[in-house]
Amino acid sequence: MGKVHKALQRSGVINGEIPSADPPAAGHSTASVRPTTDLFKPQFEPRPPKARPSAPQDPAGKPSPAAAPAGAKPPTFAGWDERLLSAIGTASEVSEEFRRLRTQILHPAGEIDPPRTIMVVSAVPAEGKTLVSSGLAISLAQGVEEYALAIDCDLRRPALASMFGQDNDLGLADHLARGIDLGRLIRKTELAKLSLIPGGLPPANPAELLGSDRLEAMVDEVSRRYPDRYVIFDSPPLREAAETAILARLVDGVVLVVRQGRSRRDDIEQLVATIGPEKIVGVVFNAYQHNLLERKITKPYGGYYSTYRTYQENLK
Repeated sequence: MGKVHKALQRSGVINGEIPSADPPAAGHSTASVRPTTDLFKPQFEPRPPKARPSAPQDPAGKPSPAAAPAGAKPPTFAGWDERLLSAIGTASEVSEEFRRLRTQILHPAGEIDPPRTIMVVSAVPAEGKTLVSSGLAISLAQGVEEYALAIDCDLRRPALASMFGQDNDLGLADHLARGIDLGRLIRKTELAKLSLIPGGLPPANPAELLGSDRLEAMVDEVSRRYPDRYVIFDSPPLREAAETAILARLVDGVVLVVRQGRSRRDDIEQLVATIGPEKIVGVVFNAYQHNLLERKITKPYGGYYSTYRTYQENLK
């Protein structure tokens, strides 16, 4: 716990005082800090929709053998959350930061295999975990050889499907409650190597479903059924759902999402203690603010270098 706490202190997310959960008043600024990339804000205006749909894919996310003809128009990404368009672009600050996170996951330190099943979690709601889950899945799917499957495990507030312009009528809740085959629940997206499983309509007993043996069976099934995929689980915030700790034990690695000014120190420390620091493969500091020295150091790199910092980097 001591190393994790010191790492978060060095990042500026927590200090000697507990950060306020309220955003700064409009127009407030100081000479020592300025905001860098904020994942809650779009990096550019969404592109106008085009008429032609994307090339067909199979439900698991691989390109269909019937490839689009030469000269076909690119996907429109119509209906996608406009913030995700920044993650798709190759020149945006957000896409670059997600590539850094992807690199950390695909190339871990030491002679160990990269995690294939990854949970993205926050301590409290509204820290950006679903956006990070989506962006990480996009970045993985944009790799040369990697495929990604994103699964919405936040059955209380399922939001993953809407990020990609999909409905949430049928999803993981239906698999856990009624045994509907996972293959029927997988949705293709306009990104060729990315597919998703929505959460489904919120059930009356989300804690019981996520705390049952069926959850472990589901994680095991997707690992065996789709061995070529990196599976991203968008989990409920730990403070709202104790069963999140169960999912953390079933996956290979965990990415923490911490929004500056939102997370309280005690919540973060409880999150790390519950998950176990050995499971943490990365930490995303959302809406991170540079101090004056960091602004001078990172200015040549576009001023967004510290938006994401990996767990391992912070322990140095």
